[in-house]
Amino acid sequence: MQELNDFYNDGFGWICRHCERELALEANPTGKHSRLLTEGEAESKQPEMSNIALAKWMDKTRTTLICSRCGITEIANKS
Repeated sequence: MQELNDFYNDGFGWICRHCERELALEANPTGKHSRLLTEGEAESKQPEMSNIALAKWMDKTRTTLICSRCGITEIANKS
């Protein structure tokens, strides 16, 4: 697995490092409770993803990642 500056792969998908840090601070500014205790099951018909910092591919050739939250991009295929 290659290392990128702005994204990392957690085995489920590419995550934006910057947004993940911001979201962690917003969700739990005091650091007293884990995410496990603050998130519940999705009971609505339109559930929200637990990680909205999940990146997507910008092009069909899958060479560039883009964060759907902040819009930062990075070339993932640096060969």
